[in-house]
Amino acid sequence: MTLLEYCKKYLVQVSVGCFLLSVNAHAQQTLPFNADIISESNKEAAFPIVGTDRSATPVRFDTGDYKGVIRALQDLQNDIDNVTGVRPQLATSESGSSTEIVVGTLGKSKLIDQLVSSKKLDTKDLKGKWESFVITSIDIQKPSAKKILIIAGSDKRGTIYGIYELSKQLGVSPWYWWADVPVKKRTAAYVLPGRYASGEPKVRYRGIFINDEEPAFGGWARAKFGGINSKMYTHMFELLLRLRANYLWPAMWGKAFNEDDPENPRLADEYGIVMGSSHHEPMIRAQAEWGHHKKELGNGEWNYVTNKPAIQDFWRKGLERNKNYESILTMGMRGDGDMAMPDAGSAQENFRVLENIMADQRKIIEEVTKKPASATPQIWALYSEVLDYYDQGMKVPDDMTVLLCDDNWGDVRRLPELGKKQHKGGYGIYYHVDLHGAPRAYQWLNMTQVPHMWEQLQLTYSYGVDKVWILNVGDLKPNEYPMDFFLKMAWDPTMFTADNLDAYAQDFCTQQFGEAQAKEAAEIISTYCKYNGRVTAEMLNQKTYNLQSGEFEAVRNAYLALETNALRQFISLPEKYRDVYIELILHPVRAMANLYDMYYAVAMNEKFAAEKDMKANYWADYADSCFSRDAAYSKEYNLNVANGKWNHMMDQTHIGYRSWDEPRGGNVKPKVVRLAQSDATTGGYVFTEKNGAVVMEAEHFFESKNAPETKWTVIPDLGRTLSAVALMPYTKPTTDARLTYKMNMTDRTDSVILHLFFSCTLPFKNGGQSVAAAFDGGAEKQWNINDQLIWKNVYNKMYPAGAARMIETTTTFAVPHTADGLHTLNIRPLDPGVVLYKVVVDNGGYENTFLKMQESPYKKQGL
Repeated sequence: MTLLEYCKKYLVQVSVGCFLLSVNAHAQQTLPFNADIISESNKEAAFPIVGTDRSATPVRFDTGDYKGVIRALQDLQNDIDNVTGVRPQLATSESGSSTEIVVGTLGKSKLIDQLVSSKKLDTKDLKGKWESFVITSIDIQKPSAKKILIIAGSDKRGTIYGIYELSKQLGVSPWYWWADVPVKKRTAAYVLPGRYASGEPKVRYRGIFINDEEPAFGGWARAKFGGINSKMYTHMFELLLRLRANYLWPAMWGKAFNEDDPENPRLADEYGIVMGSSHHEPMIRAQAEWGHHKKELGNGEWNYVTNKPAIQDFWRKGLERNKNYESILTMGMRGDGDMAMPDAGSAQENFRVLENIMADQRKIIEEVTKKPASATPQIWALYSEVLDYYDQGMKVPDDMTVLLCDDNWGDVRRLPELGKKQHKGGYGIYYHVDLHGAPRAYQWLNMTQVPHMWEQLQLTYSYGVDKVWILNVGDLKPNEYPMDFFLKMAWDPTMFTADNLDAYAQDFCTQQFGEAQAKEAAEIISTYCKYNGRVTAEMLNQKTYNLQSGEFEAVRNAYLALETNALRQFISLPEKYRDVYIELILHPVRAMANLYDMYYAVAMNEKFAAEKDMKANYWADYADSCFSRDAAYSKEYNLNVANGKWNHMMDQTHIGYRSWDEPRGGNVKPKVVRLAQSDATTGGYVFTEKNGAVVMEAEHFFESKNAPETKWTVIPDLGRTLSAVALMPYTKPTTDARLTYKMNMTDRTDSVILHLFFSCTLPFKNGGQSVAAAFDGGAEKQWNINDQLIWKNVYNKMYPAGAARMIETTTTFAVPHTADGLHTLNIRPLDPGVVLYKVVVDNGGYENTFLKMQESPYKKQGL
């Protein structure tokens, strides 16, 4: 949909030759997330970025603008070059070109201010606004005729967001670096006429937390950049800005953002990123910094009661270091190592200690900044046990933001009460798509379902939580998809509804894989998120799903089918999309499909081992092969994707958890059982009726009796389901041979219908093959199974049976009532060549499915 088409469809007002999205309290001036304002042809007075004549319009800026804006313009210059193959000039003075792109910040760029004073640029969408931008084109007649495309921001980030919006519209995904998304190539690029006004973000601070970053993220950063340093962080800063985010909690497992690399905080501020620290790292100081300095600070205890002067000095020095950078200070205090603060005594005494801590912290802020404490943004995170203090009535300063939290699993723990006086400092939310904690860590792949995020986040916003949204993304990769959604929703939580979540998935996939692949890719990514949302990889094991009911096989097969769909799409993709597809879809799908396959194999191994069935060995080998495949997939991701760019990013342990924490030493191969031939037993199966039927695979008999010189033989995989059994060899008589089946049945009827399913054996001897059966030692019935499968009946019986590859017979039996409900069925072949697939006893619940129903529950007697 073009901008013009969008405006017409949604009744946008027309003004002075351009289109301006109507403004009201409900709908900000933001185009839908799939709107398109770029055309490759010069139509409708569109503005040329790069024209069909292959000339690029110069980009003009004011050297007095923010460094972050000028730096982002260099990104725009590169983006236009990568998209069109033509590199525009960055200019600080007027050029001789008849077109010009003017970029700048209101009140900081003389170019923009001149356009405002000459009434060429209306500031109603900019003046006094937070992080807002306008993209619009105007015609100037004097002193020379010139057409100008304006990108104007209300502040530094507003201008930067406008720059990156143009890049995105041109075809540069915000994920171009972090997910290796290829740019969309264009021979020319024009901006459609109109006024694109972003409106203000509905959530003021929107960002992510890099957490639990070892071994994957940390190993990757050390291999690629020499550490988690400014070389790495500048890529992250840019990603956040391209996603219209503004806030970051840096990696903190033994890391000190401000000390490890002094360029980190300087560049964050230059780029335009507001820095914070995690919920248990107060006053912009990392936990690791206390470890670095505690020997020189008092008694070295992280305890405000016993080491107050040293801790205050520690905080003061940190704030002195960062006071000139844009930050949000985490307030309060928790115990060392993300633990509860040492108990000072009663709840009232704990309150007093924490209230005193905050009061002292605010004094330090005022002393260092020479401003009221309220001039420095602050949050108090109600994480873990801290929520109890809040619920019990602890007071916080009016200007401080209360950061509410989820339960680490995406379920919001507390929200402001409706109808009550709201806290003036506002509320935020700390949300997780990664966890290193109880009851079981989940850190390997994305385990979050977007509809669940939406349901909880729209709830959160509807209760007035709009000051800070921060997302724990773990290693960032492979949580690109939920991170992208979270930050889009943080910009405008009202833009999504239950009716357009599918549209979001498709838009995301269009941006990463191209329009032709988007629908199928969106279905796959949504389905894998749904499957992973059922149970995390780290909590999945051979006991998770019910094996006997067929549930485990069904979910395993569904994931394998999803893998097949992903592989099918992958091989159809142009080469340029291969890396991004592996990163966002194929690897997480195939890795999880393999994990389901492995645990299903372990479950099957345990089942057959308990039954003393030699099939246990097959499934033991299968489980081992899946374990090896898991390692191969991780290695391929690390070493081959994007030529090894993401080495170590798949190092996270995910197999073998026994507690909340991952096993030390890497993935642990599941234990399996292997049987010796001497251990194997046959028979002993006792079935239980389910839903009015007893369904038994032929090889699952209670006992068998051979005829002289014969043996009951299982023919693996023959038939529609498990196998077949036959008395072999066929050249010997079947005298006294039989199969016995045992079952528990609810005595609801006086008779049952016996369905026997045979292989389509034709009457190779005159008269064909017959069988006999009896229940509980009662009267035996005999019948022929194939004497009608002759040429006389070629079209109505013989050919249909051959095509079906199966013969079905039904016989009614009177079944006596028994006190314990246990019944015995004997089946005898009266001729050689009888091949039996399945036995179904219909007690009123038979369903004529193509596979003749799922096998009923059973146990092996004596095991």
